[in-house]
Amino acid sequence: MGSLINRVADALWPASVRETHLVAILSVSVLLSACTAAPGMRMVAPAALQIASGEAGKPPLELQIPVTDINAEIISAMREKEAETSADQTRALFGKPAPYTLAPGDVLQITVWDHPELAAALGAQQQTAPRPTDPAQGFVIDDNGNVHFPYAGAIDVAGLRVDQAQQLISEMLSHGPYEKPQVTVRVASFRAKQVYVDGEVRTPGAVPINDVPMTLYEAVNRAGGFNPTADQSRLVLVRNGVSYGIDLTSMLEHSQSPSNIVMKTGDVLRVTSRDENGVFVMGEVNKPVTAIPFRDGRLSLSDAISQAGSLNSNTANAAQLYVIRGSLTKSPQVYHLDAHSPVSMVLANQFELEPKDVVYVDGNGLVRISRVLSLLLPAINAGLTGAVLTK
Repeated sequence: MGSLINRVADALWPASVRETHLVAILSVSVLLSACTAAPGMRMVAPAALQIASGEAGKPPLELQIPVTDINAEIISAMREKEAETSADQTRALFGKPAPYTLAPGDVLQITVWDHPELAAALGAQQQTAPRPTDPAQGFVIDDNGNVHFPYAGAIDVAGLRVDQAQQLISEMLSHGPYEKPQVTVRVASFRAKQVYVDGEVRTPGAVPINDVPMTLYEAVNRAGGFNPTADQSRLVLVRNGVSYGIDLTSMLEHSQSPSNIVMKTGDVLRVTSRDENGVFVMGEVNKPVTAIPFRDGRLSLSDAISQAGSLNSNTANAAQLYVIRGSLTKSPQVYHLDAHSPVSMVLANQFELEPKDVVYVDGNGLVRISRVLSLLLPAINAGLTGAVLTK
């Protein structure tokens, strides 16, 4: 029987072709054995990445990136660090609301009772409904902080409260033709101080500061409230050229009231979008996706995997689950989780992801071998076909 097979093989394939076939098979075996030990198929701690230096004649740079296993101690340390950082940033913004003080640009309505002749100084009443851009009727505080009123002249009211300005105007009129005048002062239009709210709110733009204390919540409410796409854990407050991160979710978890943050004139509050803070999930998952945080800004590792349709049971190696953090910085970090055990998913549910993290699931050994064969076999078959045709 063996001699018959050999005779058939000699008839179909000459000896030289059989030798070529044998060499090809041996080459594939060597390549497959090399693939099992090739560097980079699994990350080990510490891992070394070769980065081109960009200059001719110089060896590539070697960057040591440690791989840290995800465990309960790591998660606890990360939470404590996040709580301390958030508390330090928000503590600098806490303050007590102060009474509103007048400033250049504010419009005052000044009434002197029993003296109707002074009412004409306010100007004629408009017959039609005023437009939003029309100036309010009253006395405007000029750039020098003065308000000009008949028989009182220029009165410096900048930096005064409304009641203080009312008393000062009454005293100035007492020096003129009026004896103990009864004066009422109110702010007709608050135009001197304002904050700016931008991003994921319903009506972004300038929000004037008035006699109601302007807290963080008040600023968001006057801007129409949060949009459904807002990330409430990553607000940015810019004050005097310094940016402060505000995590409303963390503040409420630690019994800190956001109403303790008092806005100041010129502040810029930006509400980021959840789409900007997504996490990239790739590798052996059923649906590679950019995972979006929830409305409170939280996104755990298990949440990201769930949005990606879970691990691919046919190709994924659950023991090789990685989180790459800070890939665009000079000191990236890699975290590893062995997700074979159901207990590991408890850790995945507690491990909080950060914006622009990369979640990567490696493939199993069989998948890698299959992919190598799919790349090599077409070339081997083409070589064998060419060898047969040449004979």
